[in-house]
Parts: sequence; C-alpha cells; structure tokens
Amino acid sequence: MTMSSSHEKNKIPPPLDLSGWHILPAFFMVVGGILSVIGLAISYFKGELFEFGCSWLLAFMFYYSLALGSLFLVMLHHLSGAAWSLGIRRFCEHIASLLGWPLIVMFLPIAIFAKQIYGWMSMNPVTDNLVAAKYPVFTMPGFYVTSAVFFAILWFLSSRLASLSLQQDKTGAPECTRKMNFYSGWGIVALALLITFSGVLWMKAVQYQWFSCIYGVYFFSDCAWIALATVYVIAAIMYRQRTLSSLLQEHYFYYIGVLFFGFTLFSAYTEFAQYFVVWNANMPEETFWYLVREHGNWWTLSLILIFGHFFVPFFVLLPVKVKTNFKVVIPVCLWAWLMHALDLAFNIFPTHRPDGYHLKWIWLPLGTLMFVGGYLANIFVKKFNANPPYPQRDPRLLEAMGINANVVNDLTPTADIGGTR
Repeated sequence: MTMSSSHEKNKIPPPLDLSGWHILPAFFMVVGGILSVIGLAISYFKGELFEFGCSWLLAFMFYYSLALGSLFLVMLHHLSGAAWSLGIRRFCEHIASLLGWPLIVMFLPIAIFAKQIYGWMSMNPVTDNLVAAKYPVFTMPGFYVTSAVFFAILWFLSSRLASLSLQQDKTGAPECTRKMNFYSGWGIVALALLITFSGVLWMKAVQYQWFSCIYGVYFFSDCAWIALATVYVIAAIMYRQRTLSSLLQEHYFYYIGVLFFGFTLFSAYTEFAQYFVVWNANMPEETFWYLVREHGNWWTLSLILIFGHFFVPFFVLLPVKVKTNFKVVIPVCLWAWLMHALDLAFNIFPTHRPDGYHLKWIWLPLGTLMFVGGYLANIFVKKFNANPPYPQRDPRLLEAMGINANVVNDLTPTADIGGTR
C-alpha cells in the first residue's frame, strides 16, 4: 500500500455500530407486508384493484431499475478494464443477481393483477387499432411469454457474470476475466434492448395509447442514476467499516460522484428531450400524456420532479470537492431514491387517477416499497455475507489497491533454485 493510501486509511472515522441494523430488512418485510395485505383487501372490496396493482408495480420497477443499473455498472467495469471500480464490483454483482428468481417472485402479483393494471388487456384488437398494431406482444399470452424471455436473459447474464467472478476467487484463472469480458460485450447490447422493451411493456404500456421514441433511453438513464446513488451509499458504509478500505481510496469516491453527477445531467436531458420532441410535434396521440399530468396534484409533482430530480442534485454536486464529502453526497443519494420513486409514480398512476392522486392511499405504495425492499435486502445481505467482499484474485487487484506490481515483484523474495536466486 502506498504512503498516501495509508494516510487516507488513518483518516477514516471509527466504524459504525450496525449491530441492530440486521433486523431492518425483516422489520420492513413485516410492516410492508401488513400494509400490502390490508391495501389488497381494501382495494378488492372497493372494486379498485388497480390501486394495489399499480402500487406493487411501482415497488417492482423501483428495485428492478436498481438491479438493471447495477448490471450495467458490472458490464461497464469489464469492458473498460478499470481497476478503481473493482471494489464496488462484487456488491454490484449481488444486486444484479436479484434479476433472477428474487425479482421473478416479486413479479408474480403484477402477472396476477395485470388486467387491472393494463387497460389494453381488456381491449379487443379487432376494434382497437392501437392494440392491434402491437400484436402479438399486446396479448395475454404475448405479455407473459415476453416477460419470461426478459427474465431468462437477465437471469443468465447476471448469474453468469457473478459465478465467473466467484470462480476466479478460487482458481485465479485469467480465463474467467476473458469470459466476463465476452459476456459483457454482447450482454451490454442485450441489456440496452431489454431495458427498452421491458420499460415499455411493464411501465409505459400502462398508458398504451402513448408513443415515445426516447422512453428506453430515459428509463436507462434513471436505472444508472439510481444505481450510482445506491453504490455510493453502500461503498461509503463498507469504507467506514474497513470492509473495503484497502480497495476504496478517496479519489475512487470522486469517480463515483462524477458518474452520479453526469447521469443527473443525462437523466434530465432525456426527460426534457422527450417532452420537447412530443410538444414540438404537437400530435394529440402524444401530447395527451403530458396534458393529463397537468391536472390535480400531478402538476405539483411535475414541478417537484423538475427541481428535485435535476436542480437540487445538480447544484449540490457541482463543486469538485463535494463529491468526496460523505456528509453532503449521501443525503443527495437518499434524495435521489425519493425522486426516483416519485418519477416512477408520475409514469404509472395518472392513467388510473387522471384528476390527481388520492393521498389517502399513500400508505399503500409505501407498504409495497417496504416489503419488496426488505425482501430483496435480506437476500442481498445473505449473498454478501456468504462471499468475499471483493474479487480476491482479479488481475487488476494490486492496481486497485494502489500497489505497484513491479515494486512487489522486486521486494518479494524467491526460493533459491540451483544456487541461483
């Protein structure tokens, strides 16, 4: 370790006492589960099952977008060959692996209440040209088969990259690195398509009459944005606990902060570009989506998103030195979680509540977010505790730790063979 790295390590504050935090996922599951069951019962007896369905869809899309963004960061690490991101790769792999059976299980309520969520499922393609134009995907069998294909590819990619990473911990084989680069090469193209089509099928299709040519890019930018916010928080905790202090140096947090700041700009750009293109074209089948969101408290929420999703994080993160200041950036990351949830709600709920959201139901989406979050967090913690916190035998490990490999070779004594050193 370099002298500067040792100095940085000495500056780390004492570890946090997290002994009581291990019950938090279970607490979220219990409280969120109770609220979700009550919400399901009330919405059923009131004949408003869409309320529960949309609330569950909001929670699913929130954590689904986080897992997609984490998978993107893992692939970006492999394709760029960067060493600094080695410290965050392992827990990003664990988050991305949630795209397998954990999120498939969480998708089941959406599959069950799909008719209440998606209005097009009650439409006849013979009499509705908009549904007919999306045949055969916009059919009941098409929806379920397409969803299964999405999950199959994502499960394969995330599990393959994670298994190769753990395999390299045992063998140290450079072949694992080459295979991970290979899967990331074609996988990042597949991921781009999956983000686009799953975002359209599961979220945009709630308002099936609407068209947007930039929705996939918009959804991708938000996936990366929320993933970077989460990565910063987890990395800061691991750094404070000395779990990753040998790998994460102060300027590595600057890199994460710069990416977070960059995707703040990119996310704002995609949202504005979508609005600008739709409004400039002035086509009724496109502009109505924004007109609906000018009614009731949707207008207030749109203003909150304009300032909270862009201006607040932009101006706070703008100074260079701020990006390594945990006391400033971590609250911004938590704020990003709130803005992301509100942005998803802005996409999902106005279809069924065009006159404004009924705040008496606010506890229901909070409950679904808590339950799904607690369930996935519990799985993530178990995965993290069951495996080394970072790749143990990656070829870039010494570089990530700030150690010059040539110096190590010069200082490491070798056994005498035939009287020679």
